[in-house]
Amino acid sequence: MPSGKVKWFDAEKGFGFLSQESGPDVYVHSDALPEGVTTLKAGTKVEFGIAQGRRGDQALQVRVLDAPASVTRNQRNAQRKQPEAMVTIVEDLIKMLEGVEETYRRGRHPERAAGRGTAKVLRALADELDI
Repeated sequence: MPSGKVKWFDAEKGFGFLSQESGPDVYVHSDALPEGVTTLKAGTKVEFGIAQGRRGDQALQVRVLDAPASVTRNQRNAQRKQPEAMVTIVEDLIKMLEGVEETYRRGRHPERAAGRGTAKVLRALADELDI
């Protein structure tokens, strides 16, 4: 039985993709998830059957092997950052977002490195706010 990790899954749309350990990505529909499972978190290790669908390989009977630890849950056990430290993070994020905004105003998309850096800071701030 093939195995791999969840590349991404959109619970609202009811589908996503799995990355195989060896082979191309595989489409997965919510119908293939185990009973009681409504979404898959990126990075979750899974096993699955494969069938040929209309648009390529499709996962069947997904079995969750090992879900990644929740970042938010781990942070809830940690101390919150001091407000003074958060001021610096928010200020840095604002500067980064202003740069992204300017790039969009010029009719371009941000460079990949700038986008990833901004996304990383946004996620960190979101996790801190979610504690």
